[in-house]
Amino acid sequence: MTTPLLTYYNDLRRRYGPQHWWPADSPFEVMVGAILTQNTAWSNVEKAVATLKAHGLLDPGRILETDEETLGLAIRSAGTFRIKAKRLRVFVRWYVDRGGTPRKLRALGLARLREELLAISGIGPETADSILLYGLGLPTFVVDRYTWRVLTRHALIPEDTSYDEMKELFEGNLERKASLFNEYHALIVRVGKEHCRARARCEGCALEGRLPGK
Repeated sequence: MTTPLLTYYNDLRRRYGPQHWWPADSPFEVMVGAILTQNTAWSNVEKAVATLKAHGLLDPGRILETDEETLGLAIRSAGTFRIKAKRLRVFVRWYVDRGGTPRKLRALGLARLREELLAISGIGPETADSILLYGLGLPTFVVDRYTWRVLTRHALIPEDTSYDEMKELFEGNLERKASLFNEYHALIVRVGKEHCRARARCEGCALEGRLPGK
């Protein structure tokens, strides 16, 4: 049976095609990017990651060896760099303590990993799920402000729906596959940036015909 959410996915997929998200050279780079992208544009994250690479700092061991002030200067373009440098080093310490490789982390299981990530200072549900889905390839759906806009404007959820409730809506109505969750969230971000902005631009949107009253 095709659920409404799957219909929306098919509409977006036909319009935009594969998104190939998250752009990175390694799972660890994805995880670093997930922390750096908090409250900033992706273009700023790209600059910060490029600087880390240029200085040989995009490595767990090198990050832990580097003091927060120096690390902060390297990621300055990502904004709130002192806070993010601290968060990054705390995350990397956790990452190393849990084995230091994606394979060893995956062996711990999705539920345990998510619980531990959420216990790390500065890592909320969206960042944790981004690390798990995009960095580790685990089937957990990422929810963001674009998701909320699309769902509320199409009357699929009430405005006071929580993060976990939106997450469960997708996970409970779609096949639980990391590849599907990855592509779907990337497509939501795409339509969110082009149409479902703070001030909606519905004309020409792939989902325009599914708005209430259409």
